[in-house]
Amino acid sequence: MADEKVVGILVGRENTFPHAFIDRVNSKKMGVRAEFCKLGGTRMDDPMPYSVIVDRISHEIPYYRAYLKKAVLDGCVVINNPFWWSADDKFFECCLAARQGVAVPKTVVLPQKSYVEGVVAESLRNLDYPLDWKSLTDYVGFPAFMKPFVGGGWKNVYKVHSIDELIWSFDQTGELGMILQEGIDFEKYARCICLGQSNIKVIRYEPGNPFHMRYVVDDDYFGEELLARIERDARTLVSSLGYDMDTCEFAVRDGIPYAIDWLNPAPDMDYYSVTPTYFEWVVENMANLVIERALNGYTPGAQYRWDRFLDAAPPPAGLPVRDWTEFAHGELIGAHEEQRATQKSAKAPTAPNPSVQKESKVQSGQGGVPETRDMPSDGGPSLPHPVPDGETTP
Repeated sequence: MADEKVVGILVGRENTFPHAFIDRVNSKKMGVRAEFCKLGGTRMDDPMPYSVIVDRISHEIPYYRAYLKKAVLDGCVVINNPFWWSADDKFFECCLAARQGVAVPKTVVLPQKSYVEGVVAESLRNLDYPLDWKSLTDYVGFPAFMKPFVGGGWKNVYKVHSIDELIWSFDQTGELGMILQEGIDFEKYARCICLGQSNIKVIRYEPGNPFHMRYVVDDDYFGEELLARIERDARTLVSSLGYDMDTCEFAVRDGIPYAIDWLNPAPDMDYYSVTPTYFEWVVENMANLVIERALNGYTPGAQYRWDRFLDAAPPPAGLPVRDWTEFAHGELIGAHEEQRATQKSAKAPTAPNPSVQKESKVQSGQGGVPETRDMPSDGGPSLPHPVPDGETTP
């Protein structure tokens, strides 16, 4: 089909979800075809064959992440947005959630234990040392959890009950960036599979069980009121971050769900862990999501719903600040392209016109290539702004 939309999926070692997902999309015969992505040495002008890419592995394969950023630039819908995924971390998410009225444990971000080669004592002169462990643990209390502020899969997670245990655990973390978090003594625990920023499946989750027994099919476990609050909080978190595929975990203490972890943009979707019941829900709803995205072309990322929290003050009156959507959809070309268009026009045969020849010198700020970069009046002297040349610019 000439107008067929193609959905690609990038995967790691998982087997059950990718094949079931591809088969489900293709079985619906909606003018959308799914397949495994095939990549290898991407040229900057390569055409983009995919309308949607589902990313399950770029956090471990940097080449894939670079490719996905180009895919977004080319108009592909990438689930999840690689730009925000690259920037996100659990400490920021906790701070943001608290601003949005979602209950979160008290959290501290810690300096690293070790650093890459080349970082010496002088490189760390901004750090207070030694750390005031007593002050930090007085804030979060015991027991506490220390875990990477980027990462998942319950890797490098330490539960500590004293300062001595905390320091010993900290010494094992190497170059990982860690957070220290209040331990929530929970009565119930939920893991929510969140698709399309609004479709939330709340699941009873038992983190102390063996891995294949942690998801429990028990739809009446939370009760109507608690279930509604967990759904609302999960929706708040993923919609504010723009994640179309995520899981959110909540520990319930005294009837209040505390958001524990929701930086899971490539969540567990394996048949043998999420159970056959929830696996069917995931496959069906992910297939419906990518078909909808492929046919309608929507992608998040133009504006994040939390960006208002980052504005310390409105911009000064008269500052030439443009709205992103205005910029993205405006007809803008760079100076190099504008010069090429001018040269092409000049080569076109036209009748001589003395008045035009007299005005042939391009004035700065009136089209063509400006000789200097416009700067604010208090921004210092203007700098030369040479035009790139295709034969001399590397």
